[in-house]
Amino acid sequence: MIVRIVKMTFIEDKTGDFELIFKESKDFIRNFPGCQHVELLRQAEDPRIYFTYSHWDDLAALEQYRQSELFAGVWKRTKALFAAKAEAHSLIKY
Repeated sequence: MIVRIVKMTFIEDKTGDFELIFKESKDFIRNFPGCQHVELLRQAEDPRIYFTYSHWDDLAALEQYRQSELFAGVWKRTKALFAAKAEAHSLIKY
């Protein structure tokens, strides 16, 4: 299984916009083939920083999602709200 963690820092007055994007998209992402879990976390010390935490069957499933129209649409809307470049990590769960 692959655990994907993405750290995103948003423009201060755009966090609500991002939360709405996530709310509208999360069920579609959860139902994407190969996705086992997705959730949103917010940093306690800095409310502009969020993390998505997701589980994927394997790297191939994650890559299929990353090449999908669903991801392209969500990512385009999301990255327009960034205050800093996103950081993404794909980890193998033991």
